[in-house]
Amino acid sequence: MTEKEKMLAGQVYNATDPELIEELNAVKDIIHEYNLLRPSDLEGRRQMLMQLLGHVADDRVFINQPFFCDYGKHISVGRRFFANFNLTILDEALVTIGDDCFIGPNVSIYTACHSTNPTERNSRREWARPVNIGHNVWIGGSATILPGVNIGNNVTIGAGSVVVHDIPDNCIAVGNPCKVVKELKI
Repeated sequence: MTEKEKMLAGQVYNATDPELIEELNAVKDIIHEYNLLRPSDLEGRRQMLMQLLGHVADDRVFINQPFFCDYGKHISVGRRFFANFNLTILDEALVTIGDDCFIGPNVSIYTACHSTNPTERNSRREWARPVNIGHNVWIGGSATILPGVNIGNNVTIGAGSVVVHDIPDNCIAVGNPCKVVKELKI
C-alpha cells in the first residue's frame, strides 16, 4: 500500500511521504486563493468550494473566510451547510457533515492522530480516524472535535467544548470534556 492508501485506511503512515506533501501543498495553494477572494464574490467562493471539497450536497454551501483544511476532498457536507470564520479541518480521514449544520467561528475538526510517546511522534508516523457529524447540528464557536468522534442528529455542541467521545442524537452537550447536559424531546 502507498502511504496515502494507509492514511485513508486508518493505518499508521509516514506523514512526510513526498506524495502526501505534494498534495498538501497543492491544497494550501487553493485554500490561499479561496481566502483571498473578495467576500462579496459569493459565486466564485461557492464554485471554489464545490471543486475543493469531496462532496457538496447542494449549491448552498457557505464557508466564511478564512477557511483551512489539509486535503479538502476528504470532506463531505450536506445541504445548506454554513460555517463561520476560521474553520479548520484536518481531513487526513473522512469528515462527514450532515444537512442543515451550522458551525460557529474558530471551530477545529481533527482526524489526525499522533503518538504520545515523543520518540514515536518524532518519527512523523501518524494515523487518522474519521469524524461524522449528523443532521441539524450546531457547533458553537471555538469548539474542538477530536479524531474518531461521531456526533448524532439534532445536537448542539456548546461554545468552547472539546468533544473527545461520541455524542448521541437529540441533545445539548457542553464542556471539556464535552458531556450531554440536556436531552431533547424531538
